[in-house]
Amino acid sequence: MSFKLVHQDKNSKARLGLLETKRGIIQTPVFMPVGTQATVKAISPAALEEMGAEIILGNAYHLYLRPGTRLIKKAGGLHKFMNWHGPILTDSGGYQVFSLSILRKVTDKGVKFQSHIDGSAHFIGPRECLEIQDILGSDICMVLDECAAYPCEYENAKIAMKRTLDWAGISRKVKLNSGNKVFAIVQGSTYEDLRGPCARELVDMDFDGYAVGGVSVGEPPELIYKIVDYTLPLLPESKPKYIMGMGTPEDILECIGLGADMFDCIIPTRYGRTANAFTTKGKINLRNAAFTEDLSPVDPECDCYLCKNFTRAYVRHLFYAKEMLGPQLLSSHNVHFYINLIKQVREAIAADKFNEFKKRFLEKYKNIR
Repeated sequence: MSFKLVHQDKNSKARLGLLETKRGIIQTPVFMPVGTQATVKAISPAALEEMGAEIILGNAYHLYLRPGTRLIKKAGGLHKFMNWHGPILTDSGGYQVFSLSILRKVTDKGVKFQSHIDGSAHFIGPRECLEIQDILGSDICMVLDECAAYPCEYENAKIAMKRTLDWAGISRKVKLNSGNKVFAIVQGSTYEDLRGPCARELVDMDFDGYAVGGVSVGEPPELIYKIVDYTLPLLPESKPKYIMGMGTPEDILECIGLGADMFDCIIPTRYGRTANAFTTKGKINLRNAAFTEDLSPVDPECDCYLCKNFTRAYVRHLFYAKEMLGPQLLSSHNVHFYINLIKQVREAIAADKFNEFKKRFLEKYKNIR
């Protein structure tokens, strides 16, 4: 078994699956906390395990530049380097090459770029991209793609899509030492007549899984959902379907209902570092004066360490005192919130009640006092 479809909700496209990796079986739908630089910001691996994280995400671009593949290989691979025992998916870093590099030149062979850290010159092509991830020891490797910005002119999106397909074809021939899974990425910006051919050609290449890329890069939610709704049915039901960089609880629920299986996003920890907490009644900013003397838990319905032991007033105090414990507690709470939400979603799908769960959750989630 590589991916097994376990159950599909009778009233939606939401589905349950099992994704087998060499480091364990992942239940889908799944949310992957983002550990870009070999750490999920402000959260220890032990805390992630305790809250039930099944897989985390790393980034090949960042890890290649710092600390470098030589050191990570010497340490025994990324898992040993960061002491994470579960599966790791690594993003190819294509988006970061295009968005962070000081200077870059994209050709059909790959990308020449200067490091955003020290300005040093580098080249990454589709082959090099997978070789880097192989050295890292990734359980799931993403192919190098070209992510078109939003908004994007049709001709530019077409060039990026064609290049993505060419690079995927090269990637398919790369032999990885560790036998890791390789996922391809559907591009095409907001154009269905680009997304369609891209998806179909990638499916013909028979990758281990497929991602919808180039969403959550500035589009309004309605357009994101339209792209996802169009693209997912073009991908095989027998393979995992991954929405990259997604998103808010509302986004995730919407895309699960459209048939998506895997998600990642920096939002939980980024918001946690800025005093924003996800709760069952919506998102709150604990810097607000209303919480100065609020001695209730951050979320009375949450059973995480923060909510069982501390108050809103205390967390607000930590942020104003510039104590690092505040971002740590709140980042951990937010990731716990996401993981717990996905657990509840899986239970609802198993009972064929996904739509009811989604409706109840969203009605309550928007009920901020």
